[in-house]
Amino acid sequence: MPSSPSSPQMTQSPSQKRRRGHSIEVVDAKVAVDLATAQTYSENVFLFVPNLIGYARVILAGLSLHFMSYHPKYCTLAYVVSCLLDAVDGQAARALNQTSKFGAVLDMVTDRCTTSCLLCYLASAYPDYAILFQFLIALDFSSHYMHMYSSVVTGSRSHKLVTSEVSRILWLYYNDSRTLFFVCAGNELFYVSLYLMKWMAEPIGLPSVLADLTYAQALALVSLPICFLKNVINLVQLWKASKILVGVDLAERAMARKEQNAKEQ
Repeated sequence: MPSSPSSPQMTQSPSQKRRRGHSIEVVDAKVAVDLATAQTYSENVFLFVPNLIGYARVILAGLSLHFMSYHPKYCTLAYVVSCLLDAVDGQAARALNQTSKFGAVLDMVTDRCTTSCLLCYLASAYPDYAILFQFLIALDFSSHYMHMYSSVVTGSRSHKLVTSEVSRILWLYYNDSRTLFFVCAGNELFYVSLYLMKWMAEPIGLPSVLADLTYAQALALVSLPICFLKNVINLVQLWKASKILVGVDLAERAMARKEQNAKEQ
């Protein structure tokens, strides 16, 4: 039956119509596996340049973990380069038209695992603050997982496609690449500074009360507010994703009741 002028299909807001453009079509899992198996060398998603950069990030992160307990210079160099490549792979994907869902997930998983491994080391290096580092690991994983999952169930093409109507904070964070890089880099800088504080004892040489301040301590003081901001964003992300998932549950339950009522009539 044709829908009436007052039906939901005819009264969607412009913002709802715009969001439709960001939705994804569902592909059967078996079909997806077959396509991945049969892909040719000329268009092999596993070999996309940004994904190759992603593999390099994983290798560098592994090297940093290997050196973490006994060679701070090599560890820091490998870790920092791995983090900096995080900004390069996205630019390469857009420039070469090689954006992919695999690459986006690889990027996020690498970020989460790399940061969590460093936080595990910090928990052992600063046992009095172990519970805090454990909380930061849990918050980082849970907020990103729930945000990613809420993006999937609402049909979004990317977890970064957040509108200001959903959350202005997340919109500012994800939709400005400079803000995203600044916050993420500052957050990692704070954790790296805490790591270096266990190895660096030579003071900068500042006068007065800052006479004993080391370079690592100075970097930690500068980057601490950014780390705090990043974890506030994680909390917002966790809360908003929770609300989206609850909203989807309510919508599905209402639809199920409507279908049940229709069958009983």
